[in-house]
Amino acid sequence: MNRESFAAGERLVSPAYIRQGCEARRSHEHLVRLLLEKGKCPEDGWDESTLELFLHELAIMDSNNFLGNCGVGEREGRVASALVARRHYRFIHGIGRSGDISAVQPKAAGSSLLNKITNSLVLDIIKLAGVHTVTNCFVVPMATGFEPVVIENVLEGDELRTDLEAVEAKVRELGPDHILCVHSTTSCFAPRVPDRLEELAVICADYGVPHVVNNAYGVQSSKCMHLIQQGARVGRIDAFVQSLDKNFMVPVGGAVIAGFNDSFIQEISKMYPGRASASPSLDVLITLLSLGSNGYKKLLKERKEMFSYLSSQLKKLSETYNERLLHTPHNPISLAMTLKTLGEHQDRAATQLGSMLFTRQVSGARVVPLGSVQTVSGYTFQGFMSHANDYPCAYLNAAAAIGMKTQDVDLFIKRLDKCLKAVRKEQNKESNVSGVDNYDKTEDVDIEEMALKLDKVLLDTYQNSS
Repeated sequence: MNRESFAAGERLVSPAYIRQGCEARRSHEHLVRLLLEKGKCPEDGWDESTLELFLHELAIMDSNNFLGNCGVGEREGRVASALVARRHYRFIHGIGRSGDISAVQPKAAGSSLLNKITNSLVLDIIKLAGVHTVTNCFVVPMATGFEPVVIENVLEGDELRTDLEAVEAKVRELGPDHILCVHSTTSCFAPRVPDRLEELAVICADYGVPHVVNNAYGVQSSKCMHLIQQGARVGRIDAFVQSLDKNFMVPVGGAVIAGFNDSFIQEISKMYPGRASASPSLDVLITLLSLGSNGYKKLLKERKEMFSYLSSQLKKLSETYNERLLHTPHNPISLAMTLKTLGEHQDRAATQLGSMLFTRQVSGARVVPLGSVQTVSGYTFQGFMSHANDYPCAYLNAAAAIGMKTQDVDLFIKRLDKCLKAVRKEQNKESNVSGVDNYDKTEDVDIEEMALKLDKVLLDTYQNSS
């Protein structure tokens, strides 16, 4: 309500009470005004009432929510289900215009404002996370790729690292004018570690080749963000791209494109094919306003602590089974544990271990056997998923990502321990029994009942395909 509405209310309710309510509303409006003036993530997160008030007032600025609106076009924000409309807070028009995702949408002033604010908040968080000289970014529902020329990594100890000589040789062979860009990676599964961004950035600057960084889940890692900042300082990084779900704990469906040249990032936004869904922007806006910058910094701190805890617990467990935690100090998020002692049929045992973990609701862990082959976009990868043609051993991955809790680590270690025991007991048996009978069923009874059935199905499928 505005001042006139409050004044009218004083005829019905005591003016003292109305004024108290008016002051309470002003406290919400003050937060909104600071957000619009500064364009930065508030230090302290907003409560739900402020968030819902803000979103409601943005939504009623869109034409589909105008009282008496008469739409005669093919795209008028019509929604058949009221439940769907409420789910999206009645932001129906999407963001941007055909040919420019950052453009203001005339029918949707509220959605356009939402888009601009979201981009501003995400830019603020990227700076907070360590890339201080970034100048612009925008949220998109997706990010597309291009035809790759793959350069194999080189093995250094346990780590797979960038082969700088091979990259430079390929640039010379193809010629800088025939290369769209060098595409490097910061966040990846161990034993691969972040690419040597500083050295790659120098090569790109020397040869005049654009450089795009896949920073998929790197915003949550100060090390990954430092690599990007340093690469831009000493050489050339044109853009870096990161996922919304991995870094901001929102549903899958969006990405952030950021860079150090404001006009270049604007040109990318003008290449987007058509209007875009506002859902990813809405999700990340709500999340960041709920957390505030202090809340997000707290999550970053907790993630580092969880990485150390997961590392220590996985190392301890691996030694129990005469395995070891691979030494990958340059990877700040993902860890890998060897699977060398699974017996004669190691690939089968590794596959069984992976299926057992999956059926016991352990998500995110990856078991990588030796010798897998997969063709992607016409390129055949030997040792698929292991980042190398012939990595020395099979291994298991686990990662400490933003939002992980101590209980997640403890439960994972407990279930992994039980699965390893079961697999090792069965590794020398030549039978059709999956080994799940040896799994300790004293806990997780409901999960185990489902897992027993799935284990048999997965093992039968493996045997029929081999």
